[in-house]
Amino acid sequence: MTELSSRLLLDTGTASVWDVVCPGGHAHDRHDECAAATHLVFPYRGLFESHVGRRRAVLDSNQLLFINGGEPYRMSHPVAGGDACLSLGVDAALLDELGPRSIHARGAPGFTEHRRRIDPRAQWLAGLLRHRLGDGAETLQGEVLALTLVDQALGARTSRRPGGSWGRQRLVDRTKLALAADLGRRWTLAEVAAEVGASPVYLTQLFQQVEGVPLYRYHLRLRLSHALERLPRCDSLTMLGLDLGFSSHSHFSAAFRRAYGQSPAAYRQACRPRRSSIRPRA
Repeated sequence: MTELSSRLLLDTGTASVWDVVCPGGHAHDRHDECAAATHLVFPYRGLFESHVGRRRAVLDSNQLLFINGGEPYRMSHPVAGGDACLSLGVDAALLDELGPRSIHARGAPGFTEHRRRIDPRAQWLAGLLRHRLGDGAETLQGEVLALTLVDQALGARTSRRPGGSWGRQRLVDRTKLALAADLGRRWTLAEVAAEVGASPVYLTQLFQQVEGVPLYRYHLRLRLSHALERLPRCDSLTMLGLDLGFSSHSHFSAAFRRAYGQSPAAYRQACRPRRSSIRPRA
């Protein structure tokens, strides 16, 4: 069993936010666990597999995981490197107000879905929330950002449940494992298809059906989401872009701006906590 590192970033009656890091180990390194309350888990680094009953799913930074209070679950790491996640707990009444029909009443709010794919803005908000709280943002700012993130992540137009049969989802999961194992690699479609044992045409069609986005765009968002995690401590935007498989600084910056609506430098600045400009009178 590996040891988790959990850092509490925010804890109020409205929301609790934890930064959870797992160093990983072998493929089945975690025993069954059970959360006391419902949480929304946003991976921001690495990859892991979640097991809830007979359901399982591969989770990376393009995904949101639901953990229901009182429901046993287990995590495993099919790819080396462990994972890091932002875990959000929200007041039950507020979660019921924010959530779509996938929330059902069982004495406490719970999710019928295992995971959803989130959009770039939800990734951006998750990164902003973690960095600002980590640097000492004010409580009110943290609460507003947390609720905004949940609203975005659960929105009917901004998130998507997986489609396709169990077998098709497993092929897509194998594709995610291949991409995550070498994030900065400049894959060709033929190379990805050969890695998972499918034809390029079939994989292209299947991935679109299950995830709702083309394979190339999913891979691009995965790389860019890792930039969100690393940017505040990055000394060289050029080296970061090259490390994530972009051909140049301009290529990286243009892709980042298209996805998140601002430059990498502007995002780095935005991650710093914004203090009130109001000063008390003498």
